[in-house]
Amino acid sequence: MAHNLNFNNRTGKYSFFSVKEKAWHNLGQIVQEYPTSEEAIKFAGLDYEVEKSPLFTKGAGIIENTNGMEMIDSELEVPNYFANIRTDNNTVIGVVGKDYQIVQNREAFSFFDSIVGGGNGILYETAGALGNGERIFITAKLPDYIRVGNGDDITEKYIFLTTSHDGSGSITAAFTPVRIVCQNTLNASLKNMSNVVRIRHTAGAKQRLEDAHKVMGLANKLSHELESTFNHWAKIMVGDDEMKKLIQLALCPNKETLHHLQNGNIDDLSTVFKNTVDDAFAYAMISESQQMETTKGTLFGAYNAVTGYFQNVRNYKDNEAKLQSIVLGGTAQLKSQKAFDLCENFARSGAETLIMN
Repeated sequence: MAHNLNFNNRTGKYSFFSVKEKAWHNLGQIVQEYPTSEEAIKFAGLDYEVEKSPLFTKGAGIIENTNGMEMIDSELEVPNYFANIRTDNNTVIGVVGKDYQIVQNREAFSFFDSIVGGGNGILYETAGALGNGERIFITAKLPDYIRVGNGDDITEKYIFLTTSHDGSGSITAAFTPVRIVCQNTLNASLKNMSNVVRIRHTAGAKQRLEDAHKVMGLANKLSHELESTFNHWAKIMVGDDEMKKLIQLALCPNKETLHHLQNGNIDDLSTVFKNTVDDAFAYAMISESQQMETTKGTLFGAYNAVTGYFQNVRNYKDNEAKLQSIVLGGTAQLKSQKAFDLCENFARSGAETLIMN
């Protein structure tokens, strides 16, 4: 699959826009200035609506009447199910139940606008639609930053929202900080708080979607806690051997690999795993972003070695696969969370956290 961006036959454009950055697969629109929500909807080709329509199926049978036996076709309504239809091109983009409530694309952008009370607070960076327009995504930058060290190491605060019109998933808003110098996505969940808010497409979804202060409160609390955590980690020194052990444990794919690590059976480790660890360790040692005072030989650097590997080293078949892996609960997000948890334990208990046997 080269890409799954929606192509709008009506406009002759792909449903995607980005600010300044290269668009996916060289498709979609690149704009130079941050757009308003209304402009972003048009740039991304999301200016369509969806409506629920009764679902019918064809029935066929033989009936007996005064003329004898007769074959008839009939149209039967399917109870409790509806087709979701794009009104701009009359395309069916999903089948949903009777309780499903549509959240229009404009409502999703209104949700973002209300997070910071409208105005110039939200900066829309990317948005688009996949498939036939049944799934949309929006990335927006929030005001202010997470600062580590003397202030030069800055992490910007983003919220990523995705929703669908086909009944395949909930409305999901995720707080996703991105470290500027290396574009690492540091979207960790703390033990007492997830970085994700999920809202079901039920009768109450609109009401809860409008309750945007919940997401802003999540972003603010996580920002404060992550800033404190990262600054603490930037002061904890980690040796090269400890760095590699942490990377090995974070990237460990299964119990068999962990068993080999615990028993020192390096020769029994798969070539793929060893190469992955070597690439992440090399990134930790030589990447320019890993030579800063906050990251060189520090626990914060160890965490960034894992996130940076997935963001800047690993190859993906396309940008959608990268997005899925890093932001939407894929391998990169899971391994990065494992690295975060290991670093938390290291900060609390020291190098004994990394003892494998």
